Amino acid sequence: MVEQRLFGQGAAPGLARGVVCVLSAIPPVRHAALSPAEEHAALSTAITAARAEAEAQAAQAAGPAAAMLEFQAVMLADDELARPAMAAVAAGASGASAWVAAMAAEIAGYAASGDAAFAARAADLEDIRDRVLRRLAPVAPDTTPPGAVVAAPDLPLSRFLAIDWRHGGAIVLAGGSASSHVAMLARAQGVPMVVGVGAAVQALTGCEALVDGTGGEIVLDPLEATRDAFSARIGRAADERARAAGHRAGPAVTVDGTRVAVHVNIGALAELDGLDPDDCDGIGLVRTELLFHDGTGTGQTGLPDENIQAAAYRRIAAWAGGRPAVIRTLDAGGDKPIPGVTPDGESNPFLGLRGLRLALQAPAPLRMQLRALARAAVHGDLRVLLPMVTVPAELELARSLLDEAMADLARDGIPARRPPLGIMVEVPAAAISVERFDAAFFSVGSNDLTQYVTAAGRGIASVSGLADPLNPAVLRLIEGVARHGLARGRDVGLCGDAAADPRCTGPLLRAGLRSLSVAPEALGRVKRAIAAVDLRSSAS
Repeated sequence: MVEQRLFGQGAAPGLARGVVCVLSAIPPVRHAALSPAEEHAALSTAITAARAEAEAQAAQAAGPAAAMLEFQAVMLADDELARPAMAAVAAGASGASAWVAAMAAEIAGYAASGDAAFAARAADLEDIRDRVLRRLAPVAPDTTPPGAVVAAPDLPLSRFLAIDWRHGGAIVLAGGSASSHVAMLARAQGVPMVVGVGAAVQALTGCEALVDGTGGEIVLDPLEATRDAFSARIGRAADERARAAGHRAGPAVTVDGTRVAVHVNIGALAELDGLDPDDCDGIGLVRTELLFHDGTGTGQTGLPDENIQAAAYRRIAAWAGGRPAVIRTLDAGGDKPIPGVTPDGESNPFLGLRGLRLALQAPAPLRMQLRALARAAVHGDLRVLLPMVTVPAELELARSLLDEAMADLARDGIPARRPPLGIMVEVPAAAISVERFDAAFFSVGSNDLTQYVTAAGRGIASVSGLADPLNPAVLRLIEGVARHGLARGRDVGLCGDAAADPRCTGPLLRAGLRSLSVAPEALGRVKRAIAAVDLRSSAS
């Protein structure tokens, strides 16, 4: 065989080698329609079973995976989704053909939006479509050998979760997106992934493949020299992970002795299990929009009530053990829609009602959340972070809601402590004029700040290279925020993806940051990168 190379976009970093296993598409269901009543009953039963399947998977999952599965279950429970299909069945169509047609219209609407967040939801809808089709005409489950390189046009969430990744493996997709839910999970589980490779992946079954999920390259039927060089790279990567693990438990200190605080980001209480508080300086970000998708572990769907929230936040504060625990208020919208909370049909949800904008327009959930946070603040160093702040008036409105929450709790005789109120710096308008915001602390959201400054969505392959947190314009804004914090005696941290990227560590510290917040698995890697920085020198 002749060695071949394919190129796409790296969606989850890492190196893997294995035999390619091409996943088959769900075959179309072709049969003559039964009576409308029988077809209606069959389709209704299939939808109910698919919903039960998604709910059962959500109950077994944690963090982002649970939220994604819960979204599918909520969609399947919505009668409006099935209404066009049921109308077609009543007119004589088969349940399968009616369902495919109805879902095609929904998927096309999301896919045509040109927005990365909506594209991710289009993949969810495709998964929902196929879940129901499998119930209408059961097919043999995929048999993916351990350690295989899984190739497909795209990979639905349910099929990703059905594969045992403990034995290694990788993902190579003809289409897909680096901002998709499967890409997010692949990064979390350490599964190398390349998207946008093209239709060639469909004919690769049985090929040996070397996959570089960072560079977006796949080598097929490699020559011996190529294989040996790749093995050496895998060995060096393993050594790097081992060296990083040696830094996990210690403090983060630069060559010149500068201490840097390294916190963790979490999205579900289950993420605290097995995580040693002594490995970090506290919690730099709790994504409560994921807690609101049953990250509390209670089995409740939708918005948790005040008592459930207070108990969850109290557990977080207790785990931190006196260290800071920064809890972000509901950051719904953009790429994190919550059924019943976020508006439908926005042409550009990243520039629409999201974060604090949405919370202030319909403040009941925020009022309840602030009460729960104030109650939990009695139990530790809990701090409240407001997302998507654009103008000082938004901060002041949120502060007035916290004032009201404190007064209400005092009137009700409920113990509470007023937590410090900080803001996310992710909108360029806030970064440029940060001195206008009387916040107790600041947290730079590098993902959105980079996206807005460069006018390039990281999930859009054609411009993703422009969405670079090391763009001088982005670093200049971060430096300005850090300088302001130092002058005012206010803490400034960074909690986006750039915090966990070793190539960004030196530039971020030189911009004045002394606090980074990362996913728990990145603690050792980031501390090791910090230990290599000498702030007395211009070298990285």
